[in-house]
Amino acid sequence: MKPYFVKTPQIIQTLLKNYLWRFSTKKNRIYLTFDDGPTPEITPWVLEELAKYNAKATFFCIGKNIEQHPALFKKILKENHVVGNHTYNHLNGWKTPNKKYINNILKTASFFEKGNKLFRPPYGKLKPKQAKQLRQLSYQIVMWNVLSADFDTYISKETCLQNVVQNASNGSIIVFHDSLKGSDKLRFVLPKILEHYAKKGFEFSAITTRIAVPNQ
Repeated sequence: MKPYFVKTPQIIQTLLKNYLWRFSTKKNRIYLTFDDGPTPEITPWVLEELAKYNAKATFFCIGKNIEQHPALFKKILKENHVVGNHTYNHLNGWKTPNKKYINNILKTASFFEKGNKLFRPPYGKLKPKQAKQLRQLSYQIVMWNVLSADFDTYISKETCLQNVVQNASNGSIIVFHDSLKGSDKLRFVLPKILEHYAKKGFEFSAITTRIAVPNQ
């Protein structure tokens, strides 16, 4: 497993200021996001857990999975969560020609309502020219400032939980995955995260605005 940041350094957020890393808010509000779904084995459970706390979240969906599980995609929307584009088949922007990458995103966009312009690059990897083209197409590129690392098979579920609890604060955008790979950790961590932050008076909000300023 290659090294990664659990908490995105401020210098990266500042250098890549055209990306959305977190929200500036004085309210007790955090933003749960789920990548790589929808997945029949785990996404319905995620929706059930969120509903227990009236929590809203943002699901960055893979186009191929939407195509294979349209009813589940509709269920996410019906329960008033927000969806975003995560490419059609989880492409790594650094390893993909620009035209192919943009076309892959546009293919997935056909599943979304017109005007939905939220995009998260798989692996967080995006070339500057790709980012520029996406901004020209009015896309908001959504990153994160807290990574749960539920995808990492080398860490324990307890470490995954602490990754969030020790780093998330007002305005944090937190990454989870509603995929089979991360499902064991997610089933352990998500209920505890919801309970922990609910007891502290936090709201769980979906990403619905392009107006955001990174906290210092």
